[in-house]
Formats: sequence, structure tokens, C-alpha cells
Amino acid sequence: MSTPRKKAIVSVINDLVTDQRVNRTCMVLHELGYDVMLVGRKQRTSKEMDVRPYRTHRMRLLFEKGFFFYASFNIRLFFFLLFRKADVLVANDLDTLWPNRIVSKWKGAKLVYDTHEIFCEVPELQHSTWKKNFWKRIERRIFPKLQYVFTVNKSIAGYYEKEYGTKLHVVRNIPANYAIAPGKPGLEGLAPGKKMMILQGSGINVQRGAEEAVQAMQWVNNAVLFIIGGGDVIDELKRMTRVLKLEEKVRFIGKQDFSNLMRYTMSADIGLTLDKDTNINYRFSLPNKIFDYIHAGIAVLASPLVEIKSIVDEFKVGVCIETHDPGHIAEKLNAMLGDEKQLAEWKQNSRIAAEKLNWENEKLELVKVFSSFL
Repeated sequence: MSTPRKKAIVSVINDLVTDQRVNRTCMVLHELGYDVMLVGRKQRTSKEMDVRPYRTHRMRLLFEKGFFFYASFNIRLFFFLLFRKADVLVANDLDTLWPNRIVSKWKGAKLVYDTHEIFCEVPELQHSTWKKNFWKRIERRIFPKLQYVFTVNKSIAGYYEKEYGTKLHVVRNIPANYAIAPGKPGLEGLAPGKKMMILQGSGINVQRGAEEAVQAMQWVNNAVLFIIGGGDVIDELKRMTRVLKLEEKVRFIGKQDFSNLMRYTMSADIGLTLDKDTNINYRFSLPNKIFDYIHAGIAVLASPLVEIKSIVDEFKVGVCIETHDPGHIAEKLNAMLGDEKQLAEWKQNSRIAAEKLNWENEKLELVKVFSSFL
């Protein structure tokens, strides 16, 4: 008689379709033999779920932002977890931790916390003292009691270790080695002979350099910038593009599934990651997109944030800007695009770096922890 598989429920407040880190975590659990359920939300604009080897459940909520959204999501998540059997609960970010913590105590399930950023320092909380204090109280109450905590880079791990004395495991957001199915993305507007640059992400928000990237296109020669994804600054970027009459130089593509996104990225020459050092969360950020650019075999233009600069310098996959002045960004882009030999070398270095920077190597810490529960 076979032993029943252990059950793991992974929860995240994001749209399940586009969150690759959570998908990779679920795949590790699935490969280890867990019966996996991924729980998130479904928005009015959400794409249909792709086929996955584990189960998914998306909750449709009456509210999609603000206090009532977070409150309703956490209440719904609490009752969802309460009435389902689980041996392991995985909470992604602070906005799912409270219901996971309570249910794990009541049911004796193992609790794993994956903090993708310094949650209480995100820009969205800095202008509301009561909101920041609310989340900080939850964090202070729960974090020091957690035994299994993951995060995305050494800088954030060091921050939390200093804050709470808790040892964290570091698992970076590095993609797996993949084979993209044949097919060309829609590159309308990219005339023959023109270079292609890309700025991608599901969080193209304020203070992440997107505004300056669009402004820089006034002076970038013989190239088109593709902005792919979503975020709270997209409407402003579109307005800026119209005002500056850059419609032939800047193209906007909505959120894409991972395969199609990577088809675009692999078609580009340079990938941009230009987050600003305006808060500690951005200062220590290591965006998924830099690894996507490396795996796509393209060059990188980056802001000199500590974790990003470390990757760029170690693997020599591109250059960093000195300032966010649009004229300076344009100079850097023109220099990169104008030196074919150096551009080819950066692309080759990206392909070499991808052999080391891949999920097959990075996931080993997750495998170690989840295997210990079996």
C-alpha cells in the first residue's frame, strides 16, 4: 500500500499567471513528490491559467486594491487554509503571512516564509504611517518566531538578520534553463536594421527609471524601446511618449506569459534595469529581469545598485549608469549600440553566465529544506 503524498499549500497575493518565483517553488515541491496547491487571486484583467502539473486556485475578490482588498484576501485565505489538509504551508510575502501563521499553529503544519523584498519599506507604504505601522506590527510579532525563511539576495537577508536575529536562506530569482517553443513575437514598428531594447516587468512602477528611459529615447539613434509588462507608471509613460512624439521609438506591450515574454527578450540587443536608490527596498533589489536578460543572451544596462552591479561586474554582461539623467542614459545606450564588437562580447558573456546562473543550481537550498519535511 502506497504512502499518501504530503500536501503543500503555497499562497501569494499576486496573479498566479505571471509570478515565476512562486511557480518555481511549486515545481520544487512537485518534483519532491508533494501534492501541491497554489492559491492566489484573480483580477478582472487576469489571463487564463496555463497548464501546470500542480493544482491552482484563484480567488475572485470584490475589491482589487486598498485596505478592503488586503482584508478580504487575508480573511478568504484564512478560511481556505483552515478547511484544507496541509503538511506544509508556504507564505509568499508579508501580506499572506498572518493567516498562514495562525493555521500552521492550529494544525501543526510546517510554515515556510518567502519574503521577496523588504515589505515594510516598499514605496507604496512610505506615505501612510498607519499602513506601514500596521504591517510592521505583524512582521515584528511573527518574524522572530519563524524557523524557515527564504529571501531573494544576501543584502535583504542581512537586513532581516540584523533586525530580528533570524537566519535566512538565500534563493535568488534565477530562471531555469529553458527551451522556448518556436515562434516570433510581434515586432511591428521595428524596421529592418534597427536595434531593439527592452524594459520588462510586472512592477514597472515609479522610481524604477522607466520615465528616464522613455525621455532618453529622444536622443537614442536607430533603435526602438519595447516596454513589456504592467505597473502603476505605464499610463504616464504612454502620455510622455505622446507628448515627446516618440511613438516610433517606444512600443508598449501588455503582460505576457513567460514563453512569449522571453521571445521578445531574446529578440532584443539590450535589456534595461534602472531602479533608483530612493529607498532601502530598491537599494537592495535584484530584479528578476536581469537574470531573464542574461538567459536571453543580451547585454544589460543597469543602475549601480549593490546586488545588480555585483552581477554586471562579475560576469561582464554590460555596463552601469552613473546617474539617471536621461541625456546620460542616452549616451550610454548609443555607445553600447554603436560598438558592435563590444555588444557581441556582452551577449556572449551573458550566455556563459547563464550556465552558472540557473535555477538548477539555485534551487538546491529549497530542495534541502523541503526534503527535510518528508
